[in-house]
Amino acid sequence: MEIQNRRWKILSCLGVAFLLLLESNDARSQADFYKGKTITFIQATEPGGTGDLRARALTSSLQKHIPGNPVIISEYMPGSGGRKAANHMYRVARPDGLTFAWVSVGAINSAVLREPGVQYDIDKFTYLGSTHSRTSYTFKTRREAGLDTLEKLRTASGVRIGGQSVGHPVYVAGRLFAWIISLKEPKFVTGYSGTDLDVALMQGEIDARANVSDTVLERNPEWIKENLVHFHAVMEIPKGFRTRHPAFDALPSLESLTRTDSQRRVLGMFRNFRVLGSPYILPPGTPTDRVEVLKTAFRRALNEPEFLKQYKKLTGSDASPLLPEEQAKAVQETPRDPETIAIFKKIAGGEPLPPP
Repeated sequence: MEIQNRRWKILSCLGVAFLLLLESNDARSQADFYKGKTITFIQATEPGGTGDLRARALTSSLQKHIPGNPVIISEYMPGSGGRKAANHMYRVARPDGLTFAWVSVGAINSAVLREPGVQYDIDKFTYLGSTHSRTSYTFKTRREAGLDTLEKLRTASGVRIGGQSVGHPVYVAGRLFAWIISLKEPKFVTGYSGTDLDVALMQGEIDARANVSDTVLERNPEWIKENLVHFHAVMEIPKGFRTRHPAFDALPSLESLTRTDSQRRVLGMFRNFRVLGSPYILPPGTPTDRVEVLKTAFRRALNEPEFLKQYKKLTGSDASPLLPEEQAKAVQETPRDPETIAIFKKIAGGEPLPPP
Protein backbone atom coordinates (compact mmCIF):
# COMPACT_ATOMS: atom_id res chain seq x y z
CA MET A 1 0.00 0.00 0.00
CA GLU A 2 2.84 2.34 0.91
CA ILE A 3 4.54 1.63 -2.44
CA GLN A 4 1.26 2.28 -4.28
CA ASN A 5 0.78 5.61 -2.46
CA ARG A 6 4.30 6.62 -3.39
CA ARG A 7 3.56 5.80 -7.03
CA TRP A 8 0.40 7.94 -6.96
CA LYS A 9 2.33 10.84 -5.43
CA ILE A 10 5.03 10.54 -8.05
CA LEU A 11 2.43 10.40 -10.86
CA SER A 12 0.57 13.37 -9.40
CA CYS A 13 3.75 15.40 -9.20
CA LEU A 14 4.62 14.47 -12.76
CA GLY A 15 1.11 15.44 -13.88
CA VAL A 16 1.33 18.84 -12.22
CA ALA A 17 4.78 19.40 -13.65
CA PHE A 18 3.48 18.46 -17.11
CA LEU A 19 0.58 20.93 -16.85
CA LEU A 20 2.89 23.68 -15.63
CA LEU A 21 5.20 22.93 -18.52
CA LEU A 22 2.28 23.19 -20.97
CA GLU A 23 1.14 26.49 -19.43
CA SER A 24 4.71 27.79 -19.50
CA ASN A 25 5.10 26.77 -23.13
CA ASP A 26 1.74 28.33 -24.01
CA ALA A 27 2.62 31.60 -22.27
CA ARG A 28 6.01 31.57 -24.00
CA SER A 29 4.29 30.86 -27.32
CA GLN A 30 1.92 33.81 -26.88
CA ALA A 31 4.76 36.06 -25.75
CA ASP A 32 6.68 35.04 -28.85
CA PHE A 33 3.62 35.81 -30.99
CA TYR A 34 2.95 39.28 -29.54
CA LYS A 35 6.57 40.33 -29.02
CA GLY A 36 7.47 43.07 -31.47
CA LYS A 37 3.91 43.19 -32.83
CA THR A 38 1.56 46.16 -33.09
CA ILE A 39 -2.07 45.86 -32.04
CA THR A 40 -4.54 48.16 -33.78
CA PHE A 41 -7.18 49.53 -31.45
CA ILE A 42 -10.26 50.80 -33.32
CA GLN A 43 -12.19 53.52 -31.48
CA ALA A 44 -15.73 54.40 -32.59
CA THR A 45 -15.22 58.04 -31.67
CA GLU A 46 -13.34 61.25 -32.39
CA PRO A 47 -10.06 61.93 -30.55
CA GLY A 48 -10.36 63.81 -27.28
CA GLY A 49 -13.88 62.82 -26.29
CA THR A 50 -14.95 60.98 -23.15
CA GLY A 51 -14.65 57.59 -24.86
CA ASP A 52 -11.10 58.37 -25.95
CA LEU A 53 -10.13 59.37 -22.41
CA ARG A 54 -11.58 56.14 -21.00
CA ALA A 55 -9.65 54.16 -23.59
CA ARG A 56 -6.37 55.92 -22.81
CA ALA A 57 -6.71 55.03 -19.14
CA LEU A 58 -7.19 51.37 -20.02
CA THR A 59 -4.59 50.91 -22.75
CA SER A 60 -1.80 52.26 -20.55
CA SER A 61 -2.45 49.33 -18.19
CA LEU A 62 -3.52 46.79 -20.79
CA GLN A 63 -0.27 46.74 -22.74
CA LYS A 64 1.81 45.36 -19.87
CA HIS A 65 -0.64 42.50 -19.27
CA ILE A 66 -0.36 41.14 -22.81
CA PRO A 67 2.56 38.68 -23.12
CA GLY A 68 5.32 40.17 -25.21
CA ASN A 69 4.14 43.74 -24.46
CA PRO A 70 3.06 44.67 -28.00
CA VAL A 71 2.58 48.29 -29.01
CA ILE A 72 -1.08 49.42 -29.06
CA ILE A 73 -2.01 52.18 -31.49
CA SER A 74 -5.42 53.83 -31.80
CA GLU A 75 -7.32 54.29 -35.03
CA TYR A 76 -10.43 56.47 -34.82
CA MET A 77 -13.51 55.37 -36.74
CA PRO A 78 -16.56 57.42 -35.74
CA GLY A 79 -19.84 57.20 -37.61
CA SER A 80 -23.36 55.78 -37.60
CA GLY A 81 -23.62 55.42 -33.84
CA GLY A 82 -20.82 52.83 -33.70
CA ARG A 83 -22.06 50.80 -36.67
CA LYS A 84 -19.16 51.83 -38.89
CA ALA A 85 -16.59 50.42 -36.46
CA ALA A 86 -18.69 47.31 -35.76
CA ASN A 87 -19.08 46.63 -39.49
CA HIS A 88 -15.32 46.99 -39.90
CA MET A 89 -14.65 44.53 -37.08
CA TYR A 90 -17.11 42.00 -38.50
CA ARG A 91 -16.30 42.24 -42.20
CA VAL A 92 -12.80 43.72 -42.62
CA ALA A 93 -10.61 43.30 -39.54
CA ARG A 94 -8.40 40.22 -39.60
CA PRO A 95 -9.24 37.75 -36.81
CA ASP A 96 -5.63 37.29 -35.79
CA GLY A 97 -5.66 38.76 -32.29
CA LEU A 98 -3.97 41.95 -33.50
CA THR A 99 -7.08 44.09 -33.81
CA PHE A 100 -9.65 44.89 -31.16
CA ALA A 101 -12.13 47.73 -30.86
CA TRP A 102 -14.49 49.52 -28.59
CA VAL A 103 -17.80 50.34 -30.18
CA SER A 104 -20.53 52.60 -28.92
CA VAL A 105 -23.41 50.73 -27.33
CA GLY A 106 -25.36 52.26 -30.21
CA ALA A 107 -23.90 49.47 -32.33
CA ILE A 108 -25.61 46.91 -30.07
CA ASN A 109 -28.85 48.91 -30.06
CA SER A 110 -28.89 49.12 -33.84
CA ALA A 111 -28.46 45.38 -34.25
CA VAL A 112 -31.22 44.52 -31.76
CA LEU A 113 -33.52 47.07 -33.41
CA ARG A 114 -32.63 45.83 -36.91
CA GLU A 115 -31.55 49.26 -38.09
CA PRO A 116 -30.30 49.69 -41.66
CA GLY A 117 -26.55 49.61 -42.12
CA VAL A 118 -25.97 46.75 -39.65
CA GLN A 119 -23.75 44.20 -41.37
CA TYR A 120 -22.72 42.26 -38.25
CA ASP A 121 -24.13 39.74 -35.78
CA ILE A 122 -23.70 40.88 -32.17
CA ASP A 123 -23.87 37.27 -30.97
CA LYS A 124 -20.73 36.37 -32.92
CA PHE A 125 -18.34 38.98 -31.55
CA THR A 126 -16.04 38.08 -28.67
CA TYR A 127 -16.62 40.52 -25.79
CA LEU A 128 -13.67 41.72 -23.72
CA GLY A 129 -15.46 43.92 -21.19
CA SER A 130 -15.92 47.62 -20.57
CA THR A 131 -14.42 50.31 -18.37
CA HIS A 132 -17.84 51.47 -17.20
CA SER A 133 -21.24 49.93 -16.57
CA ARG A 134 -22.90 52.59 -14.41
CA THR A 135 -23.65 56.11 -15.49
CA SER A 136 -26.25 58.86 -15.44
CA TYR A 137 -27.40 61.35 -18.04
CA THR A 138 -28.67 64.86 -17.44
CA PHE A 139 -30.83 66.97 -19.74
CA LYS A 140 -29.97 70.64 -19.87
CA THR A 141 -30.89 73.84 -21.72
CA ARG A 142 -28.78 76.95 -22.27
CA ARG A 143 -29.46 79.77 -19.86
CA GLU A 144 -30.35 82.26 -22.62
CA ALA A 145 -33.28 80.07 -23.70
CA GLY A 146 -35.00 80.99 -20.43
CA LEU A 147 -36.35 77.49 -19.87
CA ASP A 148 -35.48 77.24 -16.20
CA THR A 149 -38.33 74.93 -15.11
CA LEU A 150 -39.93 71.76 -16.42
CA GLU A 151 -43.19 73.65 -16.90
CA LYS A 152 -41.54 76.21 -19.17
CA LEU A 153 -39.73 73.46 -21.01
CA ARG A 154 -42.99 71.60 -21.66
CA THR A 155 -44.81 74.67 -22.96
CA ALA A 156 -41.98 75.76 -25.28
CA SER A 157 -42.33 74.66 -28.89
CA GLY A 158 -39.57 73.56 -31.26
CA VAL A 159 -36.75 73.20 -28.73
CA ARG A 160 -33.59 72.32 -30.68
CA ILE A 161 -31.85 69.30 -29.16
CA GLY A 162 -28.33 68.45 -30.33
CA GLY A 163 -26.87 65.01 -30.92
CA GLN A 164 -23.98 63.24 -32.61
CA SER A 165 -25.73 60.94 -35.08
CA VAL A 166 -28.96 59.00 -35.29
CA GLY A 167 -28.55 55.97 -33.04
CA HIS A 168 -25.76 57.41 -30.90
CA PRO A 169 -26.47 56.91 -27.15
CA VAL A 170 -26.46 60.67 -26.49
CA TYR A 171 -28.90 61.21 -29.34
CA VAL A 172 -31.18 58.43 -28.03
CA ALA A 173 -30.93 59.80 -24.48
CA GLY A 174 -31.98 63.25 -25.71
CA ARG A 175 -34.94 61.70 -27.53
CA LEU A 176 -35.98 59.76 -24.41
CA PHE A 177 -35.88 62.91 -22.29
CA ALA A 178 -37.96 64.79 -24.86
CA TRP A 179 -40.48 61.92 -25.16
CA ILE A 180 -40.99 61.31 -21.46
CA ILE A 181 -40.98 65.01 -20.48
CA SER A 182 -43.48 65.59 -23.34
CA LEU A 183 -41.77 68.39 -25.23
CA LYS A 184 -43.81 70.09 -27.95
CA GLU A 185 -42.50 69.41 -31.45
CA PRO A 186 -38.80 69.20 -30.48
CA LYS A 187 -36.26 69.48 -33.29
CA PHE A 188 -33.23 67.18 -33.31
CA VAL A 189 -30.01 68.54 -34.79
CA THR A 190 -27.27 65.99 -35.50
CA GLY A 191 -23.80 65.90 -37.02
CA TYR A 192 -21.76 67.07 -34.04
CA SER A 193 -18.99 65.49 -32.01
CA GLY A 194 -19.39 65.54 -28.25
CA THR A 195 -17.18 68.59 -27.77
CA ASP A 196 -18.79 70.34 -30.76
CA LEU A 197 -22.16 69.95 -29.04
CA ASP A 198 -20.84 71.83 -26.02
CA VAL A 199 -19.77 74.73 -28.23
CA ALA A 200 -23.03 74.67 -30.18
CA LEU A 201 -25.03 74.89 -26.95
CA MET A 202 -23.09 77.87 -25.69
CA GLN A 203 -23.27 79.64 -29.07
CA GLY A 204 -27.01 79.15 -29.39
CA GLU A 205 -26.96 76.78 -32.38
CA ILE A 206 -28.97 74.37 -30.22
CA ASP A 207 -31.11 74.95 -27.14
CA ALA A 208 -30.61 71.68 -25.28
CA ARG A 209 -28.64 68.48 -25.07
CA ALA A 210 -28.33 65.32 -23.02
CA ASN A 211 -25.01 63.92 -21.93
CA VAL A 212 -23.27 61.95 -19.24
CA SER A 213 -23.27 63.75 -15.90
CA ASP A 214 -19.59 63.03 -15.25
CA THR A 215 -18.70 64.62 -18.58
CA VAL A 216 -20.23 67.91 -17.46
CA LEU A 217 -18.15 67.88 -14.28
CA GLU A 218 -14.95 67.01 -16.13
CA ARG A 219 -15.30 69.00 -19.35
CA ASN A 220 -17.63 71.87 -18.53
CA PRO A 221 -17.47 72.71 -14.80
CA GLU A 222 -18.07 76.38 -15.65
CA TRP A 223 -21.60 75.47 -16.74
CA ILE A 224 -22.35 74.84 -13.08
CA LYS A 225 -20.13 77.49 -11.49
CA GLU A 226 -21.42 80.27 -13.76
CA ASN A 227 -25.00 78.98 -14.09
CA LEU A 228 -24.71 78.78 -17.87
CA VAL A 229 -27.27 75.97 -18.18
CA HIS A 230 -30.46 74.83 -16.52
CA PHE A 231 -30.60 71.14 -15.55
CA HIS A 232 -34.03 69.49 -15.74
CA ALA A 233 -33.84 65.75 -15.02
CA VAL A 234 -31.45 62.85 -14.58
CA MET A 235 -31.57 59.37 -16.10
CA GLU A 236 -30.17 56.79 -13.67
CA ILE A 237 -28.34 53.71 -15.01
CA PRO A 238 -28.91 51.33 -13.31
CA LYS A 239 -32.03 52.57 -11.55
CA GLY A 240 -31.06 54.46 -8.40
CA PHE A 241 -27.52 55.31 -9.50
CA ARG A 242 -26.58 58.89 -10.28
CA THR A 243 -23.42 60.94 -10.21
CA ARG A 244 -23.40 62.66 -6.85
CA HIS A 245 -23.08 66.42 -7.09
CA PRO A 246 -25.17 69.28 -5.64
CA ALA A 247 -26.18 70.33 -9.17
CA PHE A 248 -27.76 66.91 -9.78
CA ASP A 249 -28.92 65.75 -6.35
CA ALA A 250 -32.30 67.50 -6.37
CA LEU A 251 -33.18 66.75 -10.00
CA PRO A 252 -36.16 64.46 -10.63
CA SER A 253 -35.28 61.08 -12.06
CA LEU A 254 -36.59 60.46 -15.55
CA GLU A 255 -38.23 57.32 -14.15
CA SER A 256 -40.37 59.50 -11.85
CA LEU A 257 -41.62 61.46 -14.88
CA THR A 258 -42.90 58.40 -16.76
CA ARG A 259 -46.67 58.00 -17.01
CA THR A 260 -47.18 54.64 -18.73
CA ASP A 261 -45.89 51.09 -18.54
CA SER A 262 -44.75 51.47 -22.14
CA GLN A 263 -42.51 54.40 -21.21
CA ARG A 264 -41.07 52.45 -18.30
CA ARG A 265 -40.31 49.41 -20.47
CA VAL A 266 -38.59 51.50 -23.14
CA LEU A 267 -36.57 53.35 -20.51
CA GLY A 268 -35.66 49.96 -19.02
CA MET A 269 -34.42 48.75 -22.40
CA PHE A 270 -32.18 51.78 -22.76
CA ARG A 271 -30.81 51.12 -19.27
CA ASN A 272 -30.04 47.54 -20.23
CA PHE A 273 -28.19 48.69 -23.32
CA ARG A 274 -26.15 51.22 -21.35
CA VAL A 275 -25.13 48.74 -18.64
CA LEU A 276 -23.12 47.12 -21.42
CA GLY A 277 -20.91 50.21 -21.33
CA SER A 278 -18.85 50.71 -24.47
CA PRO A 279 -18.12 47.11 -25.48
CA TYR A 280 -14.56 46.08 -26.32
CA ILE A 281 -14.76 43.40 -29.00
CA LEU A 282 -12.72 41.00 -31.13
CA PRO A 283 -13.68 39.92 -34.65
CA PRO A 284 -15.44 36.56 -35.07
CA GLY A 285 -13.02 33.73 -35.69
CA THR A 286 -10.15 35.04 -33.56
CA PRO A 287 -8.10 31.99 -32.42
CA THR A 288 -9.18 30.69 -29.02
CA ASP A 289 -5.72 30.91 -27.46
CA ARG A 290 -5.37 34.58 -28.40
CA VAL A 291 -8.91 35.29 -27.21
CA GLU A 292 -8.00 33.85 -23.81
CA VAL A 293 -4.77 35.86 -23.67
CA LEU A 294 -6.63 39.10 -24.37
CA LYS A 295 -9.50 38.28 -22.00
CA THR A 296 -6.98 37.62 -19.23
CA ALA A 297 -5.18 40.88 -20.03
CA PHE A 298 -8.46 42.82 -19.90
CA ARG A 299 -9.49 41.22 -16.60
CA ARG A 300 -6.17 42.14 -15.01
CA ALA A 301 -6.07 45.66 -16.45
CA LEU A 302 -9.66 46.46 -15.45
CA ASN A 303 -8.93 45.46 -11.86
CA GLU A 304 -5.53 47.14 -11.63
CA PRO A 305 -5.27 50.01 -9.11
CA GLU A 306 -3.18 52.05 -11.56
CA PHE A 307 -5.96 51.84 -14.16
CA LEU A 308 -8.59 52.91 -11.63
CA LYS A 309 -6.42 55.85 -10.59
CA GLN A 310 -5.70 56.91 -14.17
CA TYR A 311 -9.36 56.57 -15.16
CA LYS A 312 -10.36 58.89 -12.33
CA LYS A 313 -7.67 61.37 -13.29
CA LEU A 314 -8.59 61.50 -16.98
CA THR A 315 -12.39 61.28 -16.80
CA GLY A 316 -13.19 62.74 -13.40
CA SER A 317 -15.33 59.71 -12.52
CA ASP A 318 -14.81 56.30 -10.98
CA ALA A 319 -14.50 53.30 -13.25
CA SER A 320 -17.17 50.61 -12.92
CA PRO A 321 -15.64 47.72 -14.89
CA LEU A 322 -17.70 45.07 -16.61
CA LEU A 323 -15.68 41.88 -17.15
CA PRO A 324 -15.76 39.81 -20.36
CA GLU A 325 -18.12 37.09 -19.13
CA GLU A 326 -20.53 39.61 -17.59
CA GLN A 327 -20.65 41.60 -20.81
CA ALA A 328 -21.29 38.57 -23.00
CA LYS A 329 -24.13 37.54 -20.68
CA ALA A 330 -25.64 41.04 -20.79
CA VAL A 331 -25.67 40.94 -24.60
CA GLN A 332 -27.41 37.56 -24.58
CA GLU A 333 -30.03 38.81 -22.09
CA THR A 334 -30.86 42.05 -23.88
CA PRO A 335 -34.67 42.20 -24.26
CA ARG A 336 -35.86 41.70 -27.83
CA ASP A 337 -39.69 41.57 -27.51
CA PRO A 338 -41.43 43.07 -30.55
CA GLU A 339 -43.60 45.69 -28.82
CA THR A 340 -40.82 47.34 -26.84
CA ILE A 341 -38.47 47.11 -29.80
CA ALA A 342 -41.02 48.80 -32.07
CA ILE A 343 -41.36 51.81 -29.77
CA PHE A 344 -37.67 51.97 -28.95
CA LYS A 345 -36.88 51.87 -32.65
CA LYS A 346 -38.93 55.02 -33.17
CA ILE A 347 -37.12 56.71 -30.29
CA ALA A 348 -33.68 55.72 -31.60
CA GLY A 349 -34.47 56.52 -35.21
CA GLY A 350 -34.95 59.72 -37.16
CA GLU A 351 -38.72 59.81 -37.50
CA PRO A 352 -41.02 61.90 -35.24
CA LEU A 353 -41.30 60.73 -31.66
CA PRO A 354 -44.22 58.39 -30.85
CA PRO A 355 -47.08 59.73 -28.72
CA PRO A 356 -46.11 59.91 -25.02
